[in-house]
Amino acid sequence: MVKKYYDIMKKVLFITYYWPPSGKASLHWPLKIIKHLPSFGWMPSVLTVDEDTFTQKDDTFKNEISTEVKIIRAKSVEPFNIYKKFIGKSSNDQLIASETISKKNKSFSHSLSIWIRMNLFIPDSRVGWYFPAVKAGKTFLNNEKVDAIVSIGPPHTSHLVGKKLSSIFNIPHFPVFIDPWIDISYYKNFNRNKLTLSIDKHLEKSVLLNAASVIFVTQSMCNDFIKKYPSIKDKANVLYWGYSEEDFCPPPNPLPKEGGNEEIILHAGNIFDYQNPKYFWQSLRKKIDRGEKIKLVFVGTVSPGIKQSILVAGLEPNTIYKGFLPYKKMLNEMMSADYLLVCATEPRHVPGKLFEYLRAGKPIIAFGDGNEEVKKILTEANAGMMFGYEESGEKFFNESSHFKSDQEFIKRFERKNISQGLSLILNKVGV
Repeated sequence: MVKKYYDIMKKVLFITYYWPPSGKASLHWPLKIIKHLPSFGWMPSVLTVDEDTFTQKDDTFKNEISTEVKIIRAKSVEPFNIYKKFIGKSSNDQLIASETISKKNKSFSHSLSIWIRMNLFIPDSRVGWYFPAVKAGKTFLNNEKVDAIVSIGPPHTSHLVGKKLSSIFNIPHFPVFIDPWIDISYYKNFNRNKLTLSIDKHLEKSVLLNAASVIFVTQSMCNDFIKKYPSIKDKANVLYWGYSEEDFCPPPNPLPKEGGNEEIILHAGNIFDYQNPKYFWQSLRKKIDRGEKIKLVFVGTVSPGIKQSILVAGLEPNTIYKGFLPYKKMLNEMMSADYLLVCATEPRHVPGKLFEYLRAGKPIIAFGDGNEEVKKILTEANAGMMFGYEESGEKFFNESSHFKSDQEFIKRFERKNISQGLSLILNKVGV
């Protein structure tokens, strides 16, 4: 009976580079959305990369994939393996994202590898997946009827795969932009040559104009793309990154504090050189010098520039770098903290971790220049405060006792609700 129900549902093919057993946070949106979509009349299948591609793995996510979801995997030619050779790592070594584009490494090989990444890998360093993914997608679609294609980017190579399959099989394409494309934050402070930019702009434009509908995970990014491409206004939609309630039920287990009674400030996820609240580090040092007990904890990758600033501020004895942790352990660390730190890369960026922070209910201190969207969410949720990178954030600690997250407001970001929103967008196209 269940099989028969699945057979009559509309079908959607998701194209996502990140998928279990990858441990990257980028897989959370497609994984959780796909989990709920059948409740709203859509049966998903997934086109993704070969499992062996990932060095940062979390096998626990495999348990969340329904046996009814068909998974199609395609091998990839990985340019990062070339980069690893440049810096003396083996192909099996884990590559730290924030290190690959840090300017703290002045070596010729590092500088050359950055130039190659920024100028020769178009649209991104996952371009080696394009042809194998298109081939695997064609084989699948020749044998399966699909009503819609949803691609997740970055990597924006996924959108090119989606556009190609859409044109071959005349299936509506719905690209989901987790981050911008030609001016994504990690291009900041790097000069890409004019030819590279011209090609990349053409690819971005072609995906947007040929899409049936376009989805952005922030309102500010949506507004920015509409400003660049006014013709997409009527087909542009916003579905936030969100959080999954089932990850908090039962509640994650707070861990005993390792150093006793310090107040823990935790940052979860990648943090890059350009997300550096250096005056905040200095203010923490002053608080410690006054006798306050504070511990700064990082879960995830931390760039060399951030580590250097923490060292200069004299915070290294009060800082713990946990590195990558499986998702459940990360949540346990989050629930053990007293305060949660998040750093937006730019005004269009609403960090995905913000929504898990909101659900965790701990006071949130955010940094980001001109980011009104994060500020608005924090204010409406009564969850924390936003500061610019040139501010110390000291006022936050005076106000922190007043922050009691409005969990009713936060429920709008639950991924089951976001999945329903996606189903409505797919339905609107009339497939």
